[in-house]
Order: sequence, then structure tokens, then C-alpha cells
Amino acid sequence: MSTTETASHYDNLEQMSVRELLTNINEQDKTVPLAVEKAIPQLEKLVEATVAKMKDGGRLFYIGAGTSGRLGVVDASECPPTFGVPFDMVIGIMAGGDTAIRKAVEFAEDDDHQAIKDLDAYNLTANDVVVGIAASGRTPYVIGGLQACNERGITTGCVVCNADSKVAAVAQFPVEVVTGPEFLTGSTRMKAGTGQKLALNMLTTSIMIQLGKVKGNKMVDMQLTNHKLVDRGRRMIMDELQVSEEKAKELLDLHGSVRAAITSFHSH
Repeated sequence: MSTTETASHYDNLEQMSVRELLTNINEQDKTVPLAVEKAIPQLEKLVEATVAKMKDGGRLFYIGAGTSGRLGVVDASECPPTFGVPFDMVIGIMAGGDTAIRKAVEFAEDDDHQAIKDLDAYNLTANDVVVGIAASGRTPYVIGGLQACNERGITTGCVVCNADSKVAAVAQFPVEVVTGPEFLTGSTRMKAGTGQKLALNMLTTSIMIQLGKVKGNKMVDMQLTNHKLVDRGRRMIMDELQVSEEKAKELLDLHGSVRAAITSFHSH
């Protein structure tokens, strides 16, 4: 039995009050950032390897099943609006396809040949990086996909929540966020999912900063897809250029992005 599925020291959950349930879940959640902290040296190596490939035109792929797969899809889908990158620069692929994002697809994760077929739809190249996400570290879909990528000379990484797992053994750049037994035994949507979410946030945010998609601490390349983001962009320009709100609006309307507005202003 894996660490994530080992029984927790909490028994008889149904006998706890609502306050006890919430308090105990929260106590467990507090341990997750410490597990992520221990994995920072591994994350650093994966970030550096991925940045090198993406500077040569490569893409980042996530493959996973269940909660792990969904977290990869979420992280990938947030990169274009946050950093202004193309939608096909970071791609999340789930066992069972897009249907599995909302509804479990039975036995999809057990096919160790399907991941490479899913990846091949995107015409993989040697510049791409494929990261497997698997809480247990033993998902056949992920293991098979990483093995196939290794055989083709494609850079591989992983984010797992057990030490010394099969997935980590296959990945060239393994990241092990060992979150320990879940409050609800085996429910890896809890601590393991939180740990994976934190690690993926750190991974893509660090990559995008290294690729020059951030200025200072501002998302200057974000897509202005709603009124809230347009207002945020306007305030970024005001802060960066020390201009009035009216001038910031004029610059943003004229140039269409925060970066372009700032760059144009400085060039005059």
C-alpha cells in the first residue's frame, strides 16, 4: 500500500462534529507546503531543463489520470491568460480524454500505451518536455507515456506524492512531494492534490518568468479577456509609468497589452 493510501491516524470520521472534521482536515493541510519545500531542489532541475527546451521552441506537456490529470489541465489552461502565451505552449492531457475532466472514464488510467498515442496527436519533437502527474506514482497511463518518451529522446519529468515510485524511476527529472497519509484514506484529491497544485504553480510560474513573460512582479503579457483584467492592466500601467488613469487607459486602448503600452511609452 502506498503512503498516500496508508490509513491515517484518524478513526471513526463519521463520529466527529463538523468543527472537528474541518479542524483536523486543516491541520493535515498545513503539512503540505513543508512537503513541497523538500522537493524544491528537484523542482529546480525540472524548471531549468524545461526552460532550456522551451527557449528552443519546445512545449510542456502534462499527462495524468483522475485528479492528477485534471490538475495538469487546469495549470496548462491558465498559462495563456496569465502569461499571454499560445494555447498550445503548455498542454494538459488526461487519460480518457476531455470527457474525463468532468466524469470518470473507467479503466482509462490502466492503458500503458494510450498516453503516447494521445501525445502523438500533437506531433511531439525532441524539444518538448513531458511531465507525468500521479499521486500514487504507479499509474500505468503515466508510466507507459514517460517510457515511450524516454525511448524517443524526449525530456521527461514527473510530480508524484510517494517516495521511490515507479513513475519517479522512469522520469528523468522526478519531483517527489511526499504528502503522507490522507485524512480520508486514499482520497488523493486532498493533500496529494494540494501538493501537486502547489508544485505545478511553482513549475509554470518559474518557467514563464525565466522566459521573460513577467516584468517586475506584474503579468504584463496577460490576456485582457474581461473588465477586471482590463482594469488591472490599466493600474499596472499607472504604477509602472506614473501616469494618470486617463493616460493609462489611452495607452492600453492604443496598444492592446500592458507590455506593448509600457514599451512604446519608454521608446518615445
